[in-house]
Amino acid sequence: MIGKKILIVGASSGIGRSLAELLLKQGAEVISASRNNPNLSDVIHHNLDITEPSPDLSFIPEVLDGLVYCPGTINLRPFHRLSIEDFQADFDINLMGAIKVLQGAFKSLKKADSSSIILFSTVAAKLGMNFHSSIATSKGAIEGLGKSLAAEWSMHQIRVNVLSPSLTETPLAERLLANDDKKEASNKRHPIGRFGQPEDLAHTALLLLSDQSSWITGQIIGIDGGVGALKP
Repeated sequence: MIGKKILIVGASSGIGRSLAELLLKQGAEVISASRNNPNLSDVIHHNLDITEPSPDLSFIPEVLDGLVYCPGTINLRPFHRLSIEDFQADFDINLMGAIKVLQGAFKSLKKADSSSIILFSTVAAKLGMNFHSSIATSKGAIEGLGKSLAAEWSMHQIRVNVLSPSLTETPLAERLLANDDKKEASNKRHPIGRFGQPEDLAHTALLLLSDQSSWITGQIIGIDGGVGALKP
């Protein structure tokens, strides 16, 4: 990863921050874009509110080796209690924000010898889960977008993969893991015996950004402790 330029949208906490730390250790040049500064040494940060209609993406370098879009939402409520505005807010962050960044970064990604894009979905886009209708809808759209771009941009040597986690201990999931009882219940729901940590996703993302994954594209990869595929 030495010398590779990687843009992480959402590196201020959780999976994005964990990945930024790994990339720095591997000698990559990390560019951060989000509303909050990750305050990591050697990370070049740019303030970005991706929900703006036309966010300023002029900071994207001329050549970009990797792009990781991390922002997400957890809006768990019964369908009948979700407003149209709730659905729109999830789409604006999860889907439309990714589209804006991808369109803004396309020319820079194309100029690299080989570049890699990582998007994030959720296991709820695959499994039917109570109260997940809004996030599953927007993240399901991310999976469709990722596979479509993987096909369309393969001619430019741009790889696109989607990571699909189960519950991971990030600030977004703080309410769901608020005490020991909730943590234990979450552990028991996963065949591997525990809920996820940011590092579980970050290590896979690091592989997908590296040349070691040069034959991997168009994949929806479940990083979920087995919950998406196993019933022991």
